Amino acid sequence: MKILLLGKNGQVGWELQRSLMPLGEVIALGSAEANFTDLDGLAETVRAVAPDVIVNAAAHTAVDRAESEPELARTINALAPAVLAEQAKLLNTLFIHYSTDYVFDGSGDTPWLESDATDPLSVYGASKREGEQLIQQSGCQHLIFRTSWVYGARGGNFAKTMLRLAQERDRMKVIDDQIGAPTGAELLSDVTAHALRAARLNPELSGLYHLVAAGETSWHGYARFVLDFAQRAGVALKVSPEAIEPVPTSAFPTQACRPHNSRLNTEKLQNTFDLHLPSWQAGVERMLTEILEKK
Repeated sequence: MKILLLGKNGQVGWELQRSLMPLGEVIALGSAEANFTDLDGLAETVRAVAPDVIVNAAAHTAVDRAESEPELARTINALAPAVLAEQAKLLNTLFIHYSTDYVFDGSGDTPWLESDATDPLSVYGASKREGEQLIQQSGCQHLIFRTSWVYGARGGNFAKTMLRLAQERDRMKVIDDQIGAPTGAELLSDVTAHALRAARLNPELSGLYHLVAAGETSWHGYARFVLDFAQRAGVALKVSPEAIEPVPTSAFPTQACRPHNSRLNTEKLQNTFDLHLPSWQAGVERMLTEILEKK
């Protein structure tokens, strides 16, 4: 099996290189080799590789910047995935793509189902929703995974930022009215590999799925968990976990609106692919252990 992986240098793309390698030959490309703003060139790249599976981990994820560059966000998050889906249809290839909780308006406190109506609050969310729709309209066999609050040990992430600030500052304020599940790039990539094999054997499994770690927390709860773990690991902190001040979203104005409710219901994914999704705490602990051992 030949797998074309796009977006190899991102957090998810990096982990996918590991998880997909046992399944077949992986051709992993970054933005230098696959330019998502050159749609004709992107199509040519896919045809030249002629893969059995396309996995797209590339995206415009700068949520606030997308507000001032909507056409670029749309090209990368919607039009380019549409081109990939069209090529997948022509080649009879499975197409795997990642989307986001930002397609919802963040209302209520119930975990979102795949069948719930979407109503994005931002340019980023709208571009990702359009990408989903164009892939579905293409008629290709596809797996779309909506996820949220993605982190990885490689590169920057929320936990690393909290650790740094807690060592530099005397006070910290963190938002407590946005709720979701921190989800590791490692978990996303491993589930992708599992679902890829299943969908190749059973094309009827094609569709849209929610994929996040189990449980829920706020950014404030996430920050407290990180600092508590670090404190127990012997890291010297100027701010204790209990001293982090909870504040509303309005305390940190941003260009793009964030959804308050980022909970995603994963029952469809778990039942379809016979999976157990670990708690968000388990993944974050593993990531923290890895980054603290490097210090």
